[in-house]
Amino acid sequence: MFVEKFFKLKESGTNIRTEIIAGITTFLTMAYIIFVNPNILINVIPGATPGSDLYTQFFGAFMVATILGAATATLIMGLWANYPFALAPGMGLNAYFAFTVCLKLGIDWRIALAAVFVEGIIFIILTLTGVRGFVVKAVPSSIKLATSAGIGLFIAFIGLKTAGIVVSDKATFVTLGDLTQPAAIVAILGFFIISILFALKVPGSILIGILLSTAIGALPIFGVTKYQGIVGKVPDISPTFLKLFEKFTWSDLLSGTFWIVVFTFFFVDFFDTLGTLTGLAESAGFIKNGEFPRANKAYMSDAVGTTVGALFGTSTVTTYIESSTGIAEGGRTGLTAVTVAILMLLMLFFAPLGLTVPGAATAPALVFVGVLMLKTLRLINWDDITDAIPAFVTLIMMPLTYSIANGIALGLITYPIVKTFSGKAKEVHWFTWVLAILFGIYLIYLRGA
Repeated sequence: MFVEKFFKLKESGTNIRTEIIAGITTFLTMAYIIFVNPNILINVIPGATPGSDLYTQFFGAFMVATILGAATATLIMGLWANYPFALAPGMGLNAYFAFTVCLKLGIDWRIALAAVFVEGIIFIILTLTGVRGFVVKAVPSSIKLATSAGIGLFIAFIGLKTAGIVVSDKATFVTLGDLTQPAAIVAILGFFIISILFALKVPGSILIGILLSTAIGALPIFGVTKYQGIVGKVPDISPTFLKLFEKFTWSDLLSGTFWIVVFTFFFVDFFDTLGTLTGLAESAGFIKNGEFPRANKAYMSDAVGTTVGALFGTSTVTTYIESSTGIAEGGRTGLTAVTVAILMLLMLFFAPLGLTVPGAATAPALVFVGVLMLKTLRLINWDDITDAIPAFVTLIMMPLTYSIANGIALGLITYPIVKTFSGKAKEVHWFTWVLAILFGIYLIYLRGA
């Protein structure tokens, strides 16, 4: 049978039924991004207020871009690399794209998409040339681990802010919001629903939590959900498709801020992909004698997914750790990934449902995913203060400065200084010093330029 031969099912000890069930399982655990990503990216469009034609137009386009970016990258992973790994726009990077790059730094969303595109090209080049290994060795492990956790705190903070659970305060900067407000109540209920379902190992717990929160928000006592329908025609993607070329000019290539944005996208995407792919490959038993077969094809699938996603109009596409749920169900080949991609494409007809889901329903998902991302902290050697301090600086400065880039920059500056003056200069890679100096110049002279 063609399918069995193409995906080498027998060789991998699996069958079509198992692969399809694994694909459905993975899809259910990551489908929340279809609703969460447009809810985040819509913030970059001036004047796009809920209910307006502009909001509906761009929300639909971002939703289609999310689905097409995820489906394309996942198909490449399945058909070319033959691995059961699914990809989609990454959590954290979408928030950085919207709230830091566009809203805080004032960079037009189309130029931000160009930065994502450039980052993807760099990722492709490093993969093709084999420089990937050099970059991995140059960046301290503690910084890489703290980055993931810091992003978790960052997106959790955004979720709490969206729900009105955390609000601004003149005296203390932030404080606890009014928990009797409908949005806050719906978000709190949603968080408990997701947490309990996840603890009970219910497949698709985050997606179910979002949908149940949406239903709760529709109750008259809350009124935060405005029903727009469930199934409808596929939205027009033209508002975002290839728009990265509209504003991007050669002068942007001379902007320090632009390259910091590119580097931040690359740094997070690169090391998130490295950690996720390695972890998934280990759990599936793909790594033999320390070797990861077809590793370059897997990394290339991720890199190409990012560049294609930017063309469609979405933030960085990356490999999803939720693929582990499909692997646990027995998924061992690219047929699992292809199943995920097909299900993603079917979601193109559910744009009205996406418009129905309120921010109060996606906020608990942000907070919960933030919790999951803190797991990497246990891998940091907190007993070595020269590792702990840079990690802490990276971790804490992301949410407090509302910027992933600032956290990475300050962490990379702190690491070589603390290590060197503590008598551990040999532990510092020379390229780490280069990054530290460049980031120092950026923070002092170029930030905001």
